[in-house]
Amino acid sequence: MKQSFTCPVELALEVLGGKWRVVILAHVKEGVLRYADLRRRIPRMSEKMLTQRLRELVESGLLAHRAGTYGLTERGDRARIALEALHSFGESLVSELDVRVEPATVRRTKS
Repeated sequence: MKQSFTCPVELALEVLGGKWRVVILAHVKEGVLRYADLRRRIPRMSEKMLTQRLRELVESGLLAHRAGTYGLTERGDRARIALEALHSFGESLVSELDVRVEPATVRRTKS
């Protein structure tokens, strides 16, 4: 039997998943990243959780895993608008809720 939903938002949230999946997608939408890059960008996430969520995102068709890197698939790229809307909404809440958003320091390697 086909799975059914009462609203398209319910389906979208089912595909996007919880907090960490959306956070990973928000980082990867900026460009292809390696596992180590994601670890540095999301320091509050355990290695085990990152590995599990990356696997889920690949299985759900939102990310592609090639040559040690992760990038958005066509389906993942269609989520870009939703991810950008969440980013803008989060930015609008910073001063309203009197909180700080401090991106992890991303160390660049010398080439």
